[in-house]
Amino acid sequence: MAQSMNTKVDLTIKATSYHGLATYGDMMVGDKAVEFYNEKNVEDYVQIPWTEVDHVAASVIGGKHIARFAVFTKESGHFSFSTRDNKKTLRAMRPYVGEDKLVRSPNFLDVCKAAIKGITHRNKE
Repeated sequence: MAQSMNTKVDLTIKATSYHGLATYGDMMVGDKAVEFYNEKNVEDYVQIPWTEVDHVAASVIGGKHIARFAVFTKESGHFSFSTRDNKKTLRAMRPYVGEDKLVRSPNFLDVCKAAIKGITHRNKE
């Protein structure tokens, strides 16, 4: 069984981790880290200390609904999650991550625009 890194927990909520196959469990946002624990297998967990978080990107649909979010780390890549209330989870993360590190992930249209801009920029050279 994993030992929690947090000394104080701000939020505990049901969540889904999209690291590999979708796994269901609980997410804890605390003073030292964000943690995900699988509900069926106690040895399957993700602990990300706040010092390792580079930024958090939220996938926004329709201007208001947050479908999922990803926590990008400085060394270990990124971890995608979805909770019962993603807005509430991101609000709990804000004091530890910082306002400037909570970003909106690009949607399909933004990615297509960037690709077209890159192609046209390369052709000019």
